[in-house]
Formats: sequence, structure tokens, C-alpha cells
Amino acid sequence: MPYSTPLGYQVKTQDIAVAGGLDLNIRSLLDIQQYFDPLGEAENAGISPACWPLFGQIWPSAQKLADLMQVYVLGERRILEIGCGLALASMVVHRRNGDITASDCHPLTETFLKANLQLNTLPALKYSTGNWDRINPELGQFDVIIGSDVLYERNQPAALSAFIDRHAAPHAEVLIIDPNRGNRSAFNRQMAANGFSLSETLINKPLHDGRAYKGRLLKYERELAKHS
Repeated sequence: MPYSTPLGYQVKTQDIAVAGGLDLNIRSLLDIQQYFDPLGEAENAGISPACWPLFGQIWPSAQKLADLMQVYVLGERRILEIGCGLALASMVVHRRNGDITASDCHPLTETFLKANLQLNTLPALKYSTGNWDRINPELGQFDVIIGSDVLYERNQPAALSAFIDRHAAPHAEVLIIDPNRGNRSAFNRQMAANGFSLSETLINKPLHDGRAYKGRLLKYERELAKHS
């Protein structure tokens, strides 16, 4: 039985290209004018009406992260996608049989994830609420944390770096695709204070549909000494 989307907002479905020619069929919100929070769940999670539809859009940086995860060496590491939105990167890792958990604070993220897994004939994928401003005790720690375009608000560098610090394993790698947001420098300082070293790689290759893209891969690494 097809997975149905609740009423209250409009959606569309389209093929999204991924590196290697392995497209994903993705259901997303029709546009950024959509809004539906009758029970106040998004408001309680700290999501404003203006930000409500952002989770349900296909953003350029998310496509770049999905491309990266198509070629990334997964191994046996536990991977967490933060602010996953439509979880393109998580689905790519999942399709490659990686150990991935998708996370977001939006109340409808899991609904769209289930629909998109079904559209692509993929089995269930681990999902957990990940609210950067709150404690998420069920989430645990991860060897690799990935995200895309997660620094678009001024308060995000401090909240996100603290969240990563709590959920990164002692030896951890953090990969962020950032479209040159102005909050990047503040985030770099916060991550450095938490013991993460940084290397950056510029990304200027166009998207698969030919649209220009400019951004960078922020790669943070930390290895804490084990206590005897």
C-alpha cells in the first residue's frame, strides 16, 4: 500500500540525481509557502512559521552531501545526519548498507522519510529526534556526523557545536557541506574550542542539473585520549 501524506499541505515528487547515476525519487513540499502546524508541534520544537517549510525542500548543499556519501568510505562506523530534512544523504548511505541514523527536530521529517524510503523501495532507516537546543538522551554517540547547510541562523554555531560535542565519539569526524554562510567562522571557533581540527575543501562543481554551486566541505576531526 503506498505511503500517504497527511492533508494540510501540498507536495510534489521528482527524481533527484546522485553521483554515479543512481537517482532518488523524492517527495518534497510543493514550495516554501507551505505551513501546517495544527497541534503546535513545530512551535513547541522551536520552529517558527517562516522556517516550517525549510525541512521539506531539496537544497543544493543537501545534494552535494548526498554525492559525497555516494563515494565516502563507510566501513563499520556509526553515522549520524544532523538537520537531515529530506535525508538525501542518509538514504544514500542506507542504500549502501551503511550504519546511518537520520535526525531532525521537525515533527514531519520522519513522515517524509518513510514515504521516500517506500518510493525508492528501501527498508526502514533509523530515525531519531535531534533538537540542537535540547538534551537528546536516546541519541547516543557516533563516529561520523554529517550535515548540509546547517548554519543559516545566528544562534546555530553555539547550539550545533554543543550538540556535536555531546554526540560525537572520542575519535570522531564531522563533515559539513556549507554554502559559504556567514556564521561559518563562529562555528569554526566553537568547534576548535571543543577540540576539533578543521580542513576545508572548496566546492565549485555545478549541480547535476547544471545550476552553479559555490560552497565548501568543512571537515572536522577530533581524537580524545582514552582515560586509563
